[in-house]
Amino acid sequence: MYMESMKQSIVKAMDGTDTQIFPFLPFILQDLWEIGSDPEEIIGLIKKHASDYRALRVLDLGCGKGAVSVKVAGALGCHCMGIDGIEEFIEFAKRKAEEFRVSSLCFFKTDDIRIAVRNLSDFDIIILGSIGPVFGDYFQTLTTLSGCLKRNGFFIISDGYIDDLSNFSHPSLQKRSSVIEQITKAGMKLKDEKTGNQDQIRSIDDDILVKIKTRCSQLIEKYPEKEKLFLDYIKNQEIETEVLENKIICSTMVISK
Repeated sequence: MYMESMKQSIVKAMDGTDTQIFPFLPFILQDLWEIGSDPEEIIGLIKKHASDYRALRVLDLGCGKGAVSVKVAGALGCHCMGIDGIEEFIEFAKRKAEEFRVSSLCFFKTDDIRIAVRNLSDFDIIILGSIGPVFGDYFQTLTTLSGCLKRNGFFIISDGYIDDLSNFSHPSLQKRSSVIEQITKAGMKLKDEKTGNQDQIRSIDDDILVKIKTRCSQLIEKYPEKEKLFLDYIKNQEIETEVLENKIICSTMVISK
């Protein structure tokens, strides 16, 4: 079966379309630590659905700069492993772990998460924080990662879906009913769900977009011959921001075996 390169997978997860943007992502996103999910929301869900926090083993796939792992470890005293394909992000995560004094609880490494998971097991919680369909649809994702999870473990997946009554379509997103069907087909169940506050999402995304535009403008000044590359990336971000704010439901799901 064809597998995209790690660069292609990461660029797509970052709402890009051209892999030439890959080496510039650390610069473009340098002003952002919490790139995807809300760490406080995830901490709240772990507190609600787990116990004996210090004994938990948490796997954070596509961890970005480690905001979720660092804050989860700091709040709950559990052990977190974060994996991401961008080396600069992982180095930043390690520095943040030191800053928050959780280096002994957090292990970060640079790797292709699609390959790394083949050798991982015995985790209590697996977090997929706004990384998109890196492992495929929900059925493919849950069945692929099931072996990494303990029998009584659970997933926390931050993603978006399309309301069943909407006529909107998107190549990376599914209707809610389809998501539920695939969870059931994978032999699992939706245990809990929190949907995003649209006003809050709009405020956060607008701030992120301003920062991305600023850094892309600086890159255009430095690399004028690559102006189209950076303008296209900004355009992609504007389109995805519009989708997040107005077209879909942003959701964090707890899915258990």
